[in-house]
Amino acid sequence: MRLYRSIATVGGFTFASRITGFMRDALIAGILGVSGLTDAFFVAFKLPNFFRRFFAEGAFNAAFIPLFSGVLVSSGPTAARLYGEKIFALLLFGLTGFVLLVENFMGTAVFLFAPGFEATPERFTLAVTLSRITFPYILFISLASLLSGILNSMGKFAVPAGTPIILNLTMIAALLMAFFEWISPGKGLAWAVFVAGILQLGWLWISCHFQGMSLKLSLPQLSPETKTLIRLGIPGAVSAGVIQVNLFMDMIFASWLPTGAVSYLFYADRLNQLPLGVIGIAVSTALLPELSKHIKAGNHAYAHHAQNRALEFALAITLPAAGGLIVLGGPLVALLFERGAFTSLDAQATGYTLSAFAVGLPAYVLVKILSTPFFAHQDTKTPMKVAIAAVFLNFVLNCLLIGPLSYVGLALSTAISAWFNALILGSILFFKKWIIFDTRLKGTLPRLVISSLLMSLLCYAFYVFIPLPHSTLRRIAVVGFWIVTAGLSYIITARLIGTFQFKDFQKFLKNQSLS
Repeated sequence: MRLYRSIATVGGFTFASRITGFMRDALIAGILGVSGLTDAFFVAFKLPNFFRRFFAEGAFNAAFIPLFSGVLVSSGPTAARLYGEKIFALLLFGLTGFVLLVENFMGTAVFLFAPGFEATPERFTLAVTLSRITFPYILFISLASLLSGILNSMGKFAVPAGTPIILNLTMIAALLMAFFEWISPGKGLAWAVFVAGILQLGWLWISCHFQGMSLKLSLPQLSPETKTLIRLGIPGAVSAGVIQVNLFMDMIFASWLPTGAVSYLFYADRLNQLPLGVIGIAVSTALLPELSKHIKAGNHAYAHHAQNRALEFALAITLPAAGGLIVLGGPLVALLFERGAFTSLDAQATGYTLSAFAVGLPAYVLVKILSTPFFAHQDTKTPMKVAIAAVFLNFVLNCLLIGPLSYVGLALSTAISAWFNALILGSILFFKKWIIFDTRLKGTLPRLVISSLLMSLLCYAFYVFIPLPHSTLRRIAVVGFWIVTAGLSYIITARLIGTFQFKDFQKFLKNQSLS
């Protein structure tokens, strides 16, 4: 099945991106630790990435890819390229104006996203300075995301999925230069983000050129096609960016907590993003153009089959991953980050935060997958309404949990609101009959839950009876043993209770459709 091959391609390159991202974050933790500087940089780094979810992944996953795929199927590559040029021009001129506006009022922007920083003027001033450098990244990465959407619609997933590696390598280079005191750590990282945006855009532009989709620059125009994109894209951007809205809300609340809370949330989210990126983004990225084409062609039976297999595949990975991160969050953080300026207390605080985030891990992935059928049917308003309700719930929970649980409560609020989002989306899809759960999925799901719970209990036994050593090499050996043994126990248990059959993997490897 081509869907599985596409998921494997996106997931493989996304995994490579996450690995280089961990290398980057480990260097940041080791060189800079947890301080006012890291808090300021993480705000500056998250600011353009927050808007990226709206102008880039959100709007274009929700609206551009189904529309572009429809033009590609019905009118051919030339018409699709001309449509892409119109949208590129609209983004280029619109976002240039937006960047100039925010740059002029950056102090206000930073205050809105980290109001608690005003209590420490040096941290606030540094966050404003670094944000002025990083914010143009939103322009470059949004245009790059449009080009990624074009390539994905053409079935070319490898290049877009590997593009984030450029950002990680550029930041790693800046960190090494900072380590040798060739540049200032904060400004060096900020300029690395700026440069990486240009490199990512250039890389995807060249890739589109070789696929016959070299876009020419033109003046923007509000044609019927661009109006349709705007009409679908605005609600789609809100719904697709809800997780980032909640994470940014967490950061706003954390800015009032003692120094370090913003950094704990950032490091924990980075680890939580590994399965979310590899599975959630991979599945939704591959599923959206596939569903759009088959719904356009009226092949609803295949669309339902693809959705069931996507849910099955995602839950088979995220349920055990969530259990493992909840139980072993602390030791994993200690292994990856506890060195240099990053202390054992920092590792403990980040570990608790990671465990709270991981409670919602399957839900984060489900939201991405369950939003996809709405986008494929060009219904972006329904996910937007559900997303707004989830954001409101997260705000209420933040107010209730920040007192007793501090930054851990903020992470737990995000997890709970994600489950709310996923359950409401799934219920609406079921009643609209845009998704029909087949017999295989209904039988597999409870078995996946049982296998994951048993694996989690084994992880807890490891955590209690096998202490984590202090030596890095011994830690690698012990944590590696935990992960491998837990993974094998999950596979064996799942096989014994009939969760899946090994012949399914043989069919997958042979690229055959799973029945």
